[in-house]
Amino acid sequence: MIDILYAGAAGGGGTQQGNPIMTLLPFLAIILVMYFLMIRPQAKKQKEKQRMLQDLQPGDEILTIGGIYGRIEGIKKEENILIVKISKDVKINISRSAVAEKVVNQSVVK
Repeated sequence: MIDILYAGAAGGGGTQQGNPIMTLLPFLAIILVMYFLMIRPQAKKQKEKQRMLQDLQPGDEILTIGGIYGRIEGIKKEENILIVKISKDVKINISRSAVAEKVVNQSVVK
C-alpha cells in the first residue's frame, strides 16, 4: 500500500509544474490594477494642472499654494513670474508654479 503511494507521488511530481505565464499572472494583474487606480489618475491630474498654469491670463483670480487670494495683473513670460494684486495697493510677484488653483465666480480683490 505504501509503495503505491510513493509511486504515485514520484510520477505526479513532474506533471505539477505549471505554465510560467500562469505563475506571473497574479503579479501582472496587481501591476495593472495599480496603474489604473494610482498612476494614471495622478498623471491626468498633473497634466490638467500644467494646462491650467499655462492658460493663466491677466484678470484671472487665483489661490496660491500659500493660501493667498489675488488677481493676476501682469505676466513676465521670460521669468515665468506673475504679478498678483492681493489688495487695493498691494501687488506681489510670484512664480507661476506657486498657483494652486484658479478661483471661479468669486470676487477676490476689489
